[in-house]
Amino acid sequence: MKRLIATAGIAVVLSLGPVTLYAQEDTAGDSDSVFDAIDLGLGIAFGVASFEDPDTGEQVTYQALALQPDFGIGKFGLGLDLRINYRLNGGEDGDEFEIREEDWEVGDFEEFLEVYLPKFRYLRWGVKGDPLFALFGGFSSATLGTGFLVNNYSNELFVPDFRIFGGMLDFDGALVGFPYLGIESVIGNVAALDVMGARVYTRPLAGLSLPLLPALEIGGTVVTDQDPFYHLERDPDAPQGLSGDEIYMWGLDVMQPILQTDAVTLDAFGDLSFQKDRKGGMVGVGGRAARIVLYGAQVRAVEDNFVPSFFDGTYDRRRAERYAIYNELIDVDGYVGWLARLGVSLFNDGLVFDNTLAGPFVYTEGAYPEFTSSLLIQEGMIPGLAALSFEASYQKFNIREYADLVDVEDAIIGAQVNIRSGPVVISLLFDITYDPYAEGDPWVVTSGLESSIALQ
Repeated sequence: MKRLIATAGIAVVLSLGPVTLYAQEDTAGDSDSVFDAIDLGLGIAFGVASFEDPDTGEQVTYQALALQPDFGIGKFGLGLDLRINYRLNGGEDGDEFEIREEDWEVGDFEEFLEVYLPKFRYLRWGVKGDPLFALFGGFSSATLGTGFLVNNYSNELFVPDFRIFGGMLDFDGALVGFPYLGIESVIGNVAALDVMGARVYTRPLAGLSLPLLPALEIGGTVVTDQDPFYHLERDPDAPQGLSGDEIYMWGLDVMQPILQTDAVTLDAFGDLSFQKDRKGGMVGVGGRAARIVLYGAQVRAVEDNFVPSFFDGTYDRRRAERYAIYNELIDVDGYVGWLARLGVSLFNDGLVFDNTLAGPFVYTEGAYPEFTSSLLIQEGMIPGLAALSFEASYQKFNIREYADLVDVEDAIIGAQVNIRSGPVVISLLFDITYDPYAEGDPWVVTSGLESSIALQ
């Protein structure tokens, strides 16, 4: 998309929590309470932010006021973001109080959902890996099965200009004493019902009293995008009246743990998937060595115009390109290729550096290596800078030679730096995306600055 979004905000958050309320035992002597504890939190944020005018494409600066309560009971959590963006120099004469209409006014029912569902920052139950896990709101990473079709998909690529309310829901039959079946699912946008996927799996050997074999999983995945041009329709710089057929794909997979020791874990997996009548497959291994080394390897074989990990972390920014490949408007030759992963995780995941490189053994038309790297540093990991935390990601496409690895063309870069001083946290966010199909300026930039105070 051809637009520049520069968002800078300074916010002060006054927290009235978390407050923990402990339920009293009943007078009958039953020591089991319905709720062990209730966690309450309340934040109030003040700041400024700039948004792109949907009619003119110009930047308009607003003041911001937000009420951000949090509520939790056990595994259940709820967070709201009741935000008003306003300015005192609105109106034709520049002296009127004006509230940003896009935050509240709606037309049809879909617009109502698009505007009001994101007022819920999150609704959650449990964590990923629990027999029952649910998360609704924004999410940065969703994977189904081996990740050969859906891998680290995110619905947050347009924050803060446009927030999306999506969801993930996983259920394992072990929760009800039937470990033979399970399902994991993802919805990118509940209001639009565009990107949707589900994987149903079985553990046929779950009843055996043997090591490792009961964990064998055989799964089937179905994914669709019902509106491939959803985001382009909301871009004032994009051609209007865009529409396209739905995208469908499906696949079968198998996953089996091989080693599960304190020193080494090793999982083997395979996948055969279909995009229209085109096939792609892979076999691979992955795990952790010496508790700190992250590793993985795959061998892949795909036919013309088959895209591994079609719904990845960059999908919402590259929908037009993926649509063109899927419908053979762009030619991408099939290939036999590889994927290699190597990373390190130290201090109980306090410092994680992860890298993945994938590509064909022989370069073909439209098929070149891609590189993904991420760095996470938690507070206390840097001597002398114990109050600093840092997150960064770098994704590079169409690598033809070594020099391309550090060339920002065809790249997506993101970073967040947090500096804490007592109760004060200053955060700087930066994202830059290169759009090869934009007319004119190919760079899409999102940045933000936030200062917060938490009183415990």
